[in-house]
Amino acid sequence: MASFNRFSLYRTMAGLKSGSGGFFVLFLLLLLLPGGCFRYSFTGVVIPPDVRTIYIPFFSDQSGSGMGDLSGDLNEVLINRFVNQTRLQLTDSPDNADVILEGTITGYSNRPFSIAGDQRASLNRVQITVRATYQYTAKDTPEWQKNITGNFEYDPNEDPVDGENNAALEALRRIADNLFSDAMGSW
Repeated sequence: MASFNRFSLYRTMAGLKSGSGGFFVLFLLLLLLPGGCFRYSFTGVVIPPDVRTIYIPFFSDQSGSGMGDLSGDLNEVLINRFVNQTRLQLTDSPDNADVILEGTITGYSNRPFSIAGDQRASLNRVQITVRATYQYTAKDTPEWQKNITGNFEYDPNEDPVDGENNAALEALRRIADNLFSDAMGSW
């Protein structure tokens, strides 16, 4: 069995005449051979072929935050992450799903994170906690059930209302990214 390294490959290529078809064939082999050895996707995720649908119901908001529509915002970022960025299709029923991602928003806080010299908050941190379950419908038990926390800081002195809303949305995006990574890691 021949062993190739960079130098033996160079000698082999240098020995081929540019007018012969050998150089062209070797070049094509080098380009095409690795492509047949790896499975890949543009999101970096390989989803098993038998997993085609996902059910993501609204996560109920039990946080007592008083924030507008945390549940709707979380559902939107989860659908964007799981459906719009993969080949999975969203289904409206757990009976039609291959996997189910469900949960509850259990915590919300908006606290000073950094204090300036005059004892005023220069940064606030919004922190949201979600309890989530990920399950294949073909199995009786979930793949995992865990708490996921996302947070994001904002300057309360600039625009406190929009700042908090934007920070909450960014915290939800981080939660969606973590849920996505954990779900894809179980494949």
